[in-house]
Amino acid sequence: MSNILIIKHGSLGDLIQANGAIKDIKEFYKNRKVFLLTSEPYSIFMSECPYIDGVIIDKRLPRWNLFYLQNLKKLLAKYNLTKVFDLQNSNRTKFYKRFVLKNCEWSSSESILEVGQEKSDFDKAPVLDRMQIQLNKSNIPTQYTKKIDLSWAVDDLSRLTRQYAKNEYILIFPFCSKKHQNKKWPFFKDLISSIKQEYKNNYPILIAPGPNEISEAEDLNAKTVLDNGKPINLKMLVSLINKAKFIIANDTGPAHIASHLNKKGLVLFGSHTTARKVSIENSNFKSISVKNLKDLEVEVVLKELKASLD
Repeated sequence: MSNILIIKHGSLGDLIQANGAIKDIKEFYKNRKVFLLTSEPYSIFMSECPYIDGVIIDKRLPRWNLFYLQNLKKLLAKYNLTKVFDLQNSNRTKFYKRFVLKNCEWSSSESILEVGQEKSDFDKAPVLDRMQIQLNKSNIPTQYTKKIDLSWAVDDLSRLTRQYAKNEYILIFPFCSKKHQNKKWPFFKDLISSIKQEYKNNYPILIAPGPNEISEAEDLNAKTVLDNGKPINLKMLVSLINKAKFIIANDTGPAHIASHLNKKGLVLFGSHTTARKVSIENSNFKSISVKNLKDLEVEVVLKELKASLD
């Protein structure tokens, strides 16, 4: 029997956003195996996702590396793939359509455009709307695309959290990737001091840094969550967010996790994009948007936090 391939390389927030669409695809193809082509940092995490039958790692080496592309083509040929759902919709995956998986039926944002519609116009719509349209155009019901269920990624984390908090805690994500420093609000250290002063340490403030963020986290005067001295893995991250009283984050993967766990919290936006476009805001998880994050005052963020906690 032929199989299905979903392509979603990342980032973390993008993969979280795609979980509902992945579930809808698997529900539609219950009797066929569904594989995910993704980047190595997310392979272990997504291998536990119940909506896919296996993970294939794409190292995403340069496209002029013909040796790598030929090996990737041979690898994918072993999976007897006949249908590809391109949820990444990038120049790389467009290239794969032409040279790596050219014999497969292909669903992408370009393949479902209306007559006269430009991809640049389609891409202005909210990300979950775009995925829903893409699947609907392939005659796949979209029960879960906008109702993302991350329960599969939630574990009991009490072994770890009791080291840092007796009960409820506030979780802060002050980091962002080096490529997107414009997403980073510069006043988290001041905010942490203000929260401590306001609540008299009733809520421990936790930070869960990645591998290159530990030293920066230790400078913020909060509790740095580590597992045996190392950053927690992605499933532990989801579980830590799930138990938090309140989350404050830049526009990064943890913010998307918090949103789709329906947690109370705030995500901070500059002019790089909007909360609507990335489908992140809901009744519990709110956004604050400003033209320049350097102009967003601590008092504004603290006021929003207090409105939710008090």
